[in-house]
Amino acid sequence: MRSRRAGNPEEVGFAGGRRRLRRRGASARPEHRPGHQPPAGRRRRARPGQARYVSLRGAPNYWTTLSFDGINVVSPEGRDARFDSVPSAIAAQIVVSKAVTPDMPGETVSGNVNIVTRSAFDYTGEHFAAKVGYGQAELGNRPQVEASAVYSNRFDMGEGELGVVVSGSYFERAMITDNFETDYERVSGDLRPGNTTRFWAQEAENKLYRLTRRNWSASGRLDYRQGDTKLSLRSIYTIFKDDEMRDNYRFDLDDRQSDLVSAAEACDTAINPTPTNTGYADICIGNTPLKGTIYGVDIRQRSTLRAFRQSIFTNTAEAEFAPADGWTVNLLGNYTESKDDRSVVGETTWESPSTRTARPTIAYDFSDPNRSRLILSTTNQLASPTRYQAGTPVTAIDTFSKPLTSLTLLDAVDTTKAYTARLVVTRETGFLGGDATLKAGFQFDQRTKVVDESNLVLNTAAQFAAVGIPTDYNLFSLDQEFLGRIPMDYTFRYFDPVKMRAAAEKARELYTFNPVTGNIYDVREQVFAGYLMGTVRWDFGSLVGGARGEHVKNRGIAQGTVGTTAGLVTAESDRTMVFPSLHFNYNLDETKKLRLSFNTGAARADYDQMRPNVVVNDSNQTISGGNPAVKPEKAWGLDGYFEWYLRPQGYLMAGVFYKNVRDVLYRQSRSFGSDALNSGGVDRSAYTFTGITNGGQGRVYGFEAAAQLQLEPWTKQIGLPSWMGGFGLSANVTYNNSEVTKPAIGTVPARKLRLPGTSDWVYNLSGYYEKYGLSLRLSYQKRTNWLDGYADDLTDAGDTYWATDDELDFSARYAISKNVEVFFDATNLLNNPGRRFAEPGNLLTATGTPTPFTDSYTIEWERFGRRFAGGFRVNF
Repeated sequence: MRSRRAGNPEEVGFAGGRRRLRRRGASARPEHRPGHQPPAGRRRRARPGQARYVSLRGAPNYWTTLSFDGINVVSPEGRDARFDSVPSAIAAQIVVSKAVTPDMPGETVSGNVNIVTRSAFDYTGEHFAAKVGYGQAELGNRPQVEASAVYSNRFDMGEGELGVVVSGSYFERAMITDNFETDYERVSGDLRPGNTTRFWAQEAENKLYRLTRRNWSASGRLDYRQGDTKLSLRSIYTIFKDDEMRDNYRFDLDDRQSDLVSAAEACDTAINPTPTNTGYADICIGNTPLKGTIYGVDIRQRSTLRAFRQSIFTNTAEAEFAPADGWTVNLLGNYTESKDDRSVVGETTWESPSTRTARPTIAYDFSDPNRSRLILSTTNQLASPTRYQAGTPVTAIDTFSKPLTSLTLLDAVDTTKAYTARLVVTRETGFLGGDATLKAGFQFDQRTKVVDESNLVLNTAAQFAAVGIPTDYNLFSLDQEFLGRIPMDYTFRYFDPVKMRAAAEKARELYTFNPVTGNIYDVREQVFAGYLMGTVRWDFGSLVGGARGEHVKNRGIAQGTVGTTAGLVTAESDRTMVFPSLHFNYNLDETKKLRLSFNTGAARADYDQMRPNVVVNDSNQTISGGNPAVKPEKAWGLDGYFEWYLRPQGYLMAGVFYKNVRDVLYRQSRSFGSDALNSGGVDRSAYTFTGITNGGQGRVYGFEAAAQLQLEPWTKQIGLPSWMGGFGLSANVTYNNSEVTKPAIGTVPARKLRLPGTSDWVYNLSGYYEKYGLSLRLSYQKRTNWLDGYADDLTDAGDTYWATDDELDFSARYAISKNVEVFFDATNLLNNPGRRFAEPGNLLTATGTPTPFTDSYTIEWERFGRRFAGGFRVNF
């Protein structure tokens, strides 16, 4: 794979189906969009050891746009560009640009990743390449297989030449998850001294998944060239499929918190093994938020069989010709359709009976942030006054009664259709004593996202009997040992997917699906863009500048519910934005360059966040839904870089950057503040509204440095043997200092926070050896904590963060001949977990109760294990 320099690009390589981005502070990192909470069931979760999104300089991933051959790709998920669903077989080069120029989409803030697809003209003649590999995941000993092939050829047409290239790929990997999650809350009944800094676990959960993920791709491209005339037809079809069997064991610890005596006076905190209540949030029996015992806990178990599928089908026609000397005209049309199928084949829920003695007593211990200890025993009821006591220890959780309460089927497909038309006129001329390239571009984009969702819920004994599903979980499960390695204090049985599928198919035959109106919408976005851009090159450097103007029109149609009345809601908005940029490159000498840059951009809210669905609950005085009027998150920035290209080879770079941000996007609960939904004499302007909104402004500044060196040119000079010339080093470091002022909410005053999704430090270090046909590389990456989401109050224990993440990968290649290569990859060698935690400190400080920073409230912990794979590549 080749790379090229565009402004300040990053080099990206693919290996074993896993994305790696390892230069200049860039990181391929697993996370969902920071500061945003997608609709229920659609949260984009972190995947430790599995790169999914690309972050440049450790900034929010949604500041980076993805393109195929310069056309912005519509992701099935929305604006977030998910890279693990893009197969490497389609790519000739990956160009990552942090120098944002007017020919890039206006929503490019940090930079753009452009996947340049293979062309037959990349090769001198007929070409064939293929790859076959097999591997295994350490966790659960699950297999991994991959295969890809590319064929291209060039044909003399008499007048001109025709190039043809086709490719296909398949990548499958099975895996097991190690996971626990804990939700914390402020308990209103806990009034004892010190209650302001106590947060209790309302629910503890183990998510024990069996997964199989597959990627397919097929692509084809025709290119015709005659002189200055170029014609191209390109099609790419990619599919990402995720078959999941999810076993969730949820312990509803706060089920009976109303039993807690609401008293404010101090009490004795000695351990009492026979309390009159469940013990939840009761410090008077010796319980603390991180350690204690709860009597008669409700088990809410969920078994889910999913058939998740995402696809992208993109088609491009492009023509380029020179109507006159020095002039070039480029015409392009593109149609892309992406689908996000979130359907659930079947989901059963099982729940403990209301009798407390039929439920377990649980001794919990959350004091270790990397462990969730839940020790089970039976629950005994003692004589009057009614007291409860832990009985016999229990290891097999499925010995407790958990009758079937529901079977749910979900059909949910999001379809996005995008049309692009582009015209670019280029003029080569002289300007200010230099060689100039002037461009004028015009582009129209229309993207329409339609979400269709319906479900089927069965919850009666007659319905269960009709579809033939057992109501005793032990008759619905497999006698199979736990496949993961997380320490578990209880054993369980995986559900049987064959029985789930059979019951679901019968339910489809007998019953009718109902629309989920709150999640059905139709959103259309039109972007009318034009830009002027000039590049002037002199012997001493170059200047690239211009401006892009975009007029964006949004329209949303969705089902809204106000009280008991439902109906269609239509919302429209439009705005015009201008994005200037200027980049100056100065050659200090033939090997040293100074780069200065000014750039602008605006990240728009995702489509589902702009939908006009609205649900008004008059009883609770709440309003929830999308926000069609939300404004883009706008940014402007300054960069300064020094680059030194060592001779005969090597590279050093250092730079500083600053970016100013306003109208920061985040999810908020606030007073609605509008009479738009008033009707029937009901004033709803003071209702609590929850949804995406803008608030505050901020900035991020920092520095980055990078180096790439190999001993090869200097071994003789320093007296080393020739074989040592293969050793080399590639490294970079990025530092960010970010700050956002979040507006005041209720009694919580305005406060300063990090920019969501931004790490303070990002390190990448690779040591390699390349000589005699052998290539060895050991790569390490680390990024420090980053803010996941704001909190408006302390209800859920405050703001949330992802903990520091570091990864280590190894790869080996050996060329058996010029046409055959053998490879081996070992990924995620450190096998560290992805850990998300709640941090109340900033909010407590803002409300007048200072507390030291602590990350002890772990709310999510997940690990996937190491992976090893090897195989062959051929290239003819």
